[in-house]
Amino acid sequence: MKTRQTSISSQSCRICLVRHGETAWNTERRLQGHIDIPLNETGLSQAEATARSLARAGLHFSALYSSDLARARQTAAAIARTHALTPTHDPRLRERHYGHFQGLTFDEAEHRHPDHFRRFKARDPHFALPDNGESLNALAARVHAALEDIARQHAGETVAVVTHGGVLDIAHRLATGQALECAREFAIPNAALNWIEHTAGSWKLIAWADESHLQGALDELPDT
Repeated sequence: MKTRQTSISSQSCRICLVRHGETAWNTERRLQGHIDIPLNETGLSQAEATARSLARAGLHFSALYSSDLARARQTAAAIARTHALTPTHDPRLRERHYGHFQGLTFDEAEHRHPDHFRRFKARDPHFALPDNGESLNALAARVHAALEDIARQHAGETVAVVTHGGVLDIAHRLATGQALECAREFAIPNAALNWIEHTAGSWKLIAWADESHLQGALDELPDT
C-alpha cells in the first residue's frame, strides 16, 4: 500500500518506518534478535533501492533514526547518503531479544523447547524466553517510548526510522489499536516503506508495506 505525501500540521509528526534489508539468517528463517547479523548482498541492494525510492519521491526528512544493530545501521547508511543525514542510533529500536531461541530456526526452536515455543507462538504478552528474553509487553514499552520521544522532538516534521520486524509489528499495533496477543495479519517485508503519524497524543496508520521499489522481499517471521 503506497502513500502520497501531503503537508502535515505543526502538531503532527509523520514517520517512515523501514525494516532493514535482507540477511542470510532471514533466508534461513532463523531468529536473529540481538545477534548482530549484517546484510547479505540482496539486503545491500534493497537498502540502496529503498534510499533511491525515497529520493525519487522528493521526500524531505528532518532526521534519521536507526537501531544500533548492524543490519539496521547498514540500511540507514544508504538513506543517510541520499538525504545528507546523520543517523541517530537508538538501542530502543532493536529487535526483540529472543533469549535461548536466538540463532535457531523456527523448527529448531520448536523441537528443542516445545513448551516455550507454544507460549511464544500463542503471543503470550507476558512470556519472556529464558536467557534474557524479552516479553511482548517489555518490547512494546520500549518501542512506544522511543517513538513517542521521536514524535515529541519532531512536531511538524517527517522523519525516517530504520528498525526490525518485531518493532514494526509493535508500531502497526500502536497505530491501529490491535492487541499484542492477536495473530499478525499484515506483512512486514524487508526494506519496505511503512508510514504512521502522531498527532496530539494519538497515532494513526497512513500506509503499510509499500515494496513497489523492490523485486520481492521476505516477510518477517510469523508470531515474532
